[in-house]
Amino acid sequence: MSEEQKPEKKDEDWMQKKWRPAMGWMYMGICTLDMAVFPVLWCVLQMIQHTTITQWQPLTLQGAGLFHVAMGAVLGIAAFGRTQEKIAGAAVNPTPAVSGTPLPAPTPAPVAASAPATVTTGFNGKKAPPEPAFPEI
Repeated sequence: MSEEQKPEKKDEDWMQKKWRPAMGWMYMGICTLDMAVFPVLWCVLQMIQHTTITQWQPLTLQGAGLFHVAMGAVLGIAAFGRTQEKIAGAAVNPTPAVSGTPLPAPTPAPVAASAPATVTTGFNGKKAPPEPAFPEI
């Protein structure tokens, strides 16, 4: 007879899944070393050598801090991209239910009896808040 065909799991590289947190940890480590650890070690080294103590010049602030600007751009764009993935439902690692039990359905909020408000849409088709009766000037 025919053999059963098993669906192939999409096997992703660990670096493809973990590059965003790795960039964040790397940036945090570099900033911690350059702004906290190295200045202390610099002063200790100068005290041991009995030389005039000078101020530590952070390496990442050389060149007008281009390193921080570049890392801010990389981490900001990565966070934005991850947010878009979550919104689209294409998250690589969705949160599983605890111990295999399904999550309870949310209870609907009580609805107050009022006149129906007109719904207007703003950018990207999202619902916009209703116009106030008396606009503020």
